[in-house]
Amino acid sequence: MLDVNEIRSHFPILERTVHGKPLVYLDSGATAHKPLCVTQTVERLHNELNANIHRGVHYLSAEATLLYEQARERVRGFIGAAEREEVIFTAGATASINTVAYAWGLDNLQTGDNVVVSEMEHHSNLVPWQQIALRKGAELRVLPFDDEGRLMSERLPELLDEHTKLVAVTQASNTLGTCPDLREIIDAAHKVGALVMVDGCQGVVHGGVDVVALDCDFYAFSGHKLYAPTGVGVLYGKREILERMSPFFYGGDMVDRVSFEKTTFAPLPLKFEAGTANFIGAIALGEAIEFLGRYDAAEIAAHERGLVDYCTERLSAIEGVRIYGTTEGKCPIVSFNVEGAHHYDVGMILDKLGIAIRTGHHCAEPVMTHYGVSGMCRASFAIYNTKEEIDALVAGVERAARMLR
Repeated sequence: MLDVNEIRSHFPILERTVHGKPLVYLDSGATAHKPLCVTQTVERLHNELNANIHRGVHYLSAEATLLYEQARERVRGFIGAAEREEVIFTAGATASINTVAYAWGLDNLQTGDNVVVSEMEHHSNLVPWQQIALRKGAELRVLPFDDEGRLMSERLPELLDEHTKLVAVTQASNTLGTCPDLREIIDAAHKVGALVMVDGCQGVVHGGVDVVALDCDFYAFSGHKLYAPTGVGVLYGKREILERMSPFFYGGDMVDRVSFEKTTFAPLPLKFEAGTANFIGAIALGEAIEFLGRYDAAEIAAHERGLVDYCTERLSAIEGVRIYGTTEGKCPIVSFNVEGAHHYDVGMILDKLGIAIRTGHHCAEPVMTHYGVSGMCRASFAIYNTKEEIDALVAGVERAARMLR
């Protein structure tokens, strides 16, 4: 079994207090804490190896470049990509998806085409497609989910046709925890010639991914949910598709030759990495991946599965609590509301008890619309959480319910 106390020892922030209470951090779905090996890497790089990559022949630049490209290789192995050139560093999943929307969407969508998005998408995998579709005169179609939070893939035949150019779908809902059957969706999309953009922000953390086995065309995730710093993320794309795409963000490091008459672009992956990259963040992301590699993936999954099951059982026993998203195999996210209480008020009371959860629409407003609510409380778990912390959450929710009803 996973030694959670040993794991927690790598995260000093978990030892602090909030409002005089021990911190109970249940908001890793928004951003996860960073282990010492990651924060120490960031500090060391700033203090000892701060030099721009790909631009200098001096020692510091060469060493930073080497570490940056080693981090790319770590990411490639982590997600199962076939080639390192298919791994593009970005500012995060939002930047990754927008890169595809603009670099691929503007050139490949036209009037009469359609894009299919799921009803449970995070705004970052919905709004870019909505706006590009509006600009190009394409239709946005929605694949719905049922009240249990199950994506209704049986509706795909009525949504997909020869004019479908892309399907955007999450690997794991950041609100409901639902993990759709992606292979079914990807196979259906490919049958009509459509590409698939997968938001892997939650899925890559909880269960991981093999992009080759999955056969997705694009895959995006953020480092800060994977125990790495903010401001760094990854876009994976199949090489043959990325080769055909034109860059949309221009500047240094992504060019081959520049003259006033013509500019040619660098090969993959550099043509999509304009400007000074967040090389320190990328190297630290590699360290976060190495940190996770110290532990058995099956044991991590079992631990997180135990947390979500235990939380669901305990919260369900509280009168007036409704849990949203009850599908089997969901990732460790539990969203709920307390009857007669506003989610913000519940969150504020929990905060005074030292318990950090997320409240609001979680950047998934259509999910709120589906259930007819303005927002939800959300507890999201990580490798370092414990059942004792869930007990504290349950006691806090019970107290909030008594105060607010």
